[in-house]
Amino acid sequence: MFDVIIIGGGAAGFYAAIHIAEARPDLKIAILERGKEVLGKVKVSGGGRCNVTHAEFDPGELVKNYPRGEKELLGPFHTYCSGDTMAFFEKRGIPLKIESDGRMFPVSDSSQTIIDCFLNEADRLEIQILRHSAVTDIRRNGDAMHGVSTVDEKRPISWEIESIKHTYYAKKIVVATGSNPKIWKLLKKLGHSLEPAVPSLFTFNIKDKRIKGIQGLSTNAIVDVLEQSLLNPKITIKLRSRETEKPLMTSEGPLMITHWGMSGPAILKLSAWGAKLLNEMKYRFRIRINWLPEYSVEGVVGLLIQIKEIEAKKTVLRTKAVDVPRRLWTNLVRASGIGEAEKWADVTKTHLENLAHQLTQCEFLVDGKSTFKEEFVTAGGVNLKEIDFKTFESKILPGLYFAGEVIDVDAITGGFNFQNAWTGGYIAAQGVSRQLQ
Repeated sequence: MFDVIIIGGGAAGFYAAIHIAEARPDLKIAILERGKEVLGKVKVSGGGRCNVTHAEFDPGELVKNYPRGEKELLGPFHTYCSGDTMAFFEKRGIPLKIESDGRMFPVSDSSQTIIDCFLNEADRLEIQILRHSAVTDIRRNGDAMHGVSTVDEKRPISWEIESIKHTYYAKKIVVATGSNPKIWKLLKKLGHSLEPAVPSLFTFNIKDKRIKGIQGLSTNAIVDVLEQSLLNPKITIKLRSRETEKPLMTSEGPLMITHWGMSGPAILKLSAWGAKLLNEMKYRFRIRINWLPEYSVEGVVGLLIQIKEIEAKKTVLRTKAVDVPRRLWTNLVRASGIGEAEKWADVTKTHLENLAHQLTQCEFLVDGKSTFKEEFVTAGGVNLKEIDFKTFESKILPGLYFAGEVIDVDAITGGFNFQNAWTGGYIAAQGVSRQLQ
């Protein structure tokens, strides 16, 4: 019999266990981990450096990085935020550093530093770590059947957790299993409703000669997601410039050309905020890119006409007229129908309009997605309306708490998903500690 069992040996699970043990050293606590190794996602985060959190210390601004959970996390972040995370690690001799984009890493630049910290704390606080303990069932001890949604709160609830090895009993449980479909299924059987799981934080697969051979190139851009319908070659440039198609979503930021298509913050933001929409579209849709965020198509046409007069004797291909990477300029000039040796003086107005559109309304067909490094994130999970965010306790099943991505919360890249894990783990720990007084 344990006082508390944490299901899931990841970031949120360890954080909850450590804070429960610190608040209540008298409690018997165990972490059940399905695999051989714990903290697997911590190990690969940030390219092995572990992007612990983000240097955003205002809860009102921090929540804006969560496509799902923005409203619900505001209160919790007022209780436990990025600064509290910094203090936790620094208290344990692990200083963090802030990089230019706001991401925070251990000064050691090694995720093993974070893993060792958690393992040492678990050992010091006598938290049992039970590996190879995949959970196969969760039952409320004494329930005749699953799915009971009302209980007598005066009656202490004991939980029965069946693993592939043993059956365990606990007074309280914290579920911190991340995006685990088997656990979601068990929670549904217990009476919780779940939002369907779909991928988030992915890159776009694009095959197009305009980005071929320029992988590794990065530039700032505005990216619009458009309807699924394919480009219509019959639409004239003049018609398209008069009536620009309204985007479904828009993002601005650094965009990176890759071997398989496009990545970078501008793309990853769209994949996070549009996780459910893009899933519905089966990851086949169009995007429109403005490589010159400060310009409209009309403004660029006017600029190119001026350059045509000033640089009349020079070739268009070799005269990079605007602030885009040279290799991109070369490809867009070719895509506009302008010849390799064609001089500015000889370029027709139609070709100038073509080039202006390539620079500001450049459309690509996205056909599929790829995982962003190892930092896979899933949108979906336990319905947020069924959770009390003052304690992270289930509203349906008292004595059951949640932490991390098992609930329908996810964030863009940059340390925000970990901050959700730390905050949820801490608040759940406080709730458990108070209830076991």
